[in-house]
Amino acid sequence: MKSPLISIAALAVLGAAAAPAHADTFDGPYVGVTAGWERSEIADRIDAQPITREASRDALVLGGYAGYNLKATDRIVIGAEAGFSAAVDDQNRAASAGKSLTIDPRYSFDLSARAGYLVTDKALVYVRGGYANTRVRTSLDGLTGPVTASDNLDGWQVGGGLEYAISDRISARAEYRYSDLGSNGGQYDRHQTLVGVSYNF
Repeated sequence: MKSPLISIAALAVLGAAAAPAHADTFDGPYVGVTAGWERSEIADRIDAQPITREASRDALVLGGYAGYNLKATDRIVIGAEAGFSAAVDDQNRAASAGKSLTIDPRYSFDLSARAGYLVTDKALVYVRGGYANTRVRTSLDGLTGPVTASDNLDGWQVGGGLEYAISDRISARAEYRYSDLGSNGGQYDRHQTLVGVSYNF
């Protein structure tokens, strides 16, 4: 019984040794998860509702992302990324024409381009910019009860950070992002400080 097991183990070791190593952490597709802190600042108007008192809120944010890196030179990395996120306990409360207004961001997604520079073989400093969208539900107190509405807010996003290759397959990142979601004529600013872990294929 031992002889076949030893043979199988030897073949597995030889196969692993013969298998090609992952060429580069920052070259190819990847997926990841992210978590962090965000602060939303809302003023002027939201959806069709004017805001007479500015609202702000801090919250925990969780999400996931997928993207593709292309190593353009030995040190330059470019790519594209799509992300999805939702915050925990992030309802804002403001005032609109003397009535209480609740602003509840439901979820967000973004599409962005990244460009980075490898300061070492394992450390990538990068910037990003692109499109951001969030789904928001508003609830305005009325005479017969709350009046609710939902809207998609479009905007733009910029940010930057550092990503470090822990191994050929696993990398970790720390990043700051700013999103302007005030395309409806109001002010909707979002600041995020995020950390993430990626699996690189």
